[in-house]
Amino acid sequence: MESIEAVRSVSLFQGLPDNQLERLAQIAVCKHYKRNELIFESDTPATGFYATLSGRVKIFRMSPSGKEQILHIFGAGESFAEVPVFQGSTFPVHAQTLDPSELMFIPRREFERIISQDPDLAMKMMGQLAERLRILVNKIEELSLKEAPSRVASYLLLLASSHDSNTFRLDLPKGQIAFYLGTIQETLSRILKRFTEDELIEMSGKDITVLHPDGLREIADEGR
Repeated sequence: MESIEAVRSVSLFQGLPDNQLERLAQIAVCKHYKRNELIFESDTPATGFYATLSGRVKIFRMSPSGKEQILHIFGAGESFAEVPVFQGSTFPVHAQTLDPSELMFIPRREFERIISQDPDLAMKMMGQLAERLRILVNKIEELSLKEAPSRVASYLLLLASSHDSNTFRLDLPKGQIAFYLGTIQETLSRILKRFTEDELIEMSGKDITVLHPDGLREIADEGR
């Protein structure tokens, strides 16, 4: 059983009163995963959804040619795989940890029982899911309209923000980052090289330091 504070840390549940958080805490299960451990596979029954308490999780699918395409990366406080649970279907993608991670698992049957007894909880969660969909649509639109350098600049700024530091490590292969940004590895490498030559960033292997955040923001905003 999870504590109320752990449940409260999940963005999907933020703003809920203590009595609703307590009901969720009674059914939540804490699970620990190693780095690169598979959480679930595509086309397997969606028996519940997850929230990341620590670590990171990548959601991905495999192309017909066998290449991995990352669709999203979830960090602490973010939940995932809710929609298949609401639909009573299977997971449409794979989920795997990027780091040693602690996840909260919400079993589908127990969750259905709670929301059937508390329609207000169901409405609040639907509101949260609708807001996430709006953000996702905006992100897709932004990625599709921006040129590759703008997308890379936005990504580097996002990493700096998530690490709360201008120095961070690219702990995903460049090929996977390129897929995530809708480009190819060669293009990504050229852009990073150009950013380095322009003294916007400094690279040492997989370690990156953002030297000129305002310069990256200007590039990130160019495609808007």
